[in-house]
Amino acid sequence: MKKFLSYFILAGLLATASMTAYAQDQMDTSEMVISEDTLSMASPDSVMEEEIVEEVAVMEEEVVEEEASFHQVIKQQFIDGGPEFMGIVLICLILGLAISIERIIHLNLATTNVSKLLTNVDEALNSGGVEAAKEVCRNTNGPVASIFVQGLMRMSEGVEMVEKSIIAYGSVEMGKLEKGMVWISLFISLAPMLGFMGTVIGMIDAFDAIAAAGDVSPSLVAGGIKVALLTTVGGLIVAVILQLFYNYLVSKVDSLVNSMEDASITLVDMLVRHNEGK
Repeated sequence: MKKFLSYFILAGLLATASMTAYAQDQMDTSEMVISEDTLSMASPDSVMEEEIVEEVAVMEEEVVEEEASFHQVIKQQFIDGGPEFMGIVLICLILGLAISIERIIHLNLATTNVSKLLTNVDEALNSGGVEAAKEVCRNTNGPVASIFVQGLMRMSEGVEMVEKSIIAYGSVEMGKLEKGMVWISLFISLAPMLGFMGTVIGMIDAFDAIAAAGDVSPSLVAGGIKVALLTTVGGLIVAVILQLFYNYLVSKVDSLVNSMEDASITLVDMLVRHNEGK
């Protein structure tokens, strides 16, 4: 019985779908007949025929414009700007984004909970001495822990040597944090310059076309200037995108450097108290 009901429902759905499709076909056929009758009625009048043709052309252009996606528009603008310079600008964007994403991942992994690390180091110094504190720092990731290890390794030579070691190795860790930033800065400067170069070359080509034509045609001048300016727009867009990533990375590096300096001062104070406690 259940199988019969399921078959019955399925048959009803198929019948409904077929009726809907048939009704739609009838409507399309009637619309075509109406349009043909309209055109046949308007055929004696040439002016009306031209108006109808113009309206149909406008409607087709509007449909094409609505169907054009954002990806297609960007692709067309890229082609109009010229693959020679637009391709180089695109390469700058890809390389800059790749370096920026790698730096963001690296800096986020280098971030350490400094307060927790200092608490663990203080407890290790009180319970197991310098060796226990070294072990705690070795088991912690990040530049702050690496600086602590270098400082604790010089503890036998005195607190002054610990301080010098922290300062020296802190410069090394700062250089590691700033690695790759110069390339992002290069792409930020290079992309607009390449865009301007493409614009200048495009303007030269436009003026050459004007000289060859022997007449200043508005369409010729406007088209050449549009193509020339597309490279500048592309270069500026790339520079803006990479500048946002660059500023974020600079602020992240500054934050890590400040935490390294504060933590180093606190470590030196801990070691001084540890020596006095002995």
